[in-house]
Amino acid sequence: MARNIGPSCRLCRREGVKLFLKGSRCMTEKCAITKRTYAPGQHGQIRKKESNYGTQLREKQKVKRIYGVLERQFKHYFKIAERSKGVTGLMLLQLLERRLDNVIFRMNFANSRSEARLIVQHGFVYINGKRVDIPSYTVKLGEEVSIRAKEPMLKRLAETSEALKDRAIAKWLEMDAKNFKCKVAAMPTKENVGFPIREQLIVELYSK
Repeated sequence: MARNIGPSCRLCRREGVKLFLKGSRCMTEKCAITKRTYAPGQHGQIRKKESNYGTQLREKQKVKRIYGVLERQFKHYFKIAERSKGVTGLMLLQLLERRLDNVIFRMNFANSRSEARLIVQHGFVYINGKRVDIPSYTVKLGEEVSIRAKEPMLKRLAETSEALKDRAIAKWLEMDAKNFKCKVAAMPTKENVGFPIREQLIVELYSK
């Protein structure tokens, strides 16, 4: 499976905002973007006037990196959103939010989406009682997502959940934290994303 294997902090610096790709580390003084607020590379400190295309491209890249999706898959999501009934930008965000790895992240059992992806890949996640180890699986309305593992793993997940208790759980999920499961009670909205995303710029970019 293709994935980004380079330094995560460079991605945040390139976009100029914290993407929280390393979870709780991003909230500490060790976060790279707090030390170096400019873009990486030898030309990173040179100020450039950004075109409309450049602004649209940066927004797309930012969203891709937040959810850990590469270009081909992101474009596939956009085509599905474009064919769906409703506002294309919102449909795109809903598809990304309903990725299984993102659901585990929203349940507060993982510090970051990359950590949530590993939980899924290792076979600990079940949908309606059936094991699913595909991080990109799109959960549907009414489906139950649960985590089953041995006691040491469950203890670790409980500790992570306790450490993240100040981070709000997505309102579109009905949580049962004690039993390590949740139910998709509603479709996610833009407000549930919890990150400033201008999805209309992405729509404009792909509509050219």
